[in-house]
Amino acid sequence: MARRNMHWVNTPVLMEAILRYQQDRLPRSMKLWVEQVLELKNNGSNEGLIHRTHL
Repeated sequence: MARRNMHWVNTPVLMEAILRYQQDRLPRSMKLWVEQVLELKNNGSNEGLIHRTHL
């Protein structure tokens, strides 16, 4: 099992990155960062990371 280093991520930055990831508006380097941080496998779909509810 690979050992992972812990690191701190700013929540507002991560949330904005996830929203832009879903909209396919990130540069490749940032897209790879989001996938790595969230341990996503790139299956070509950016849908479903965040579900927004409307009040």
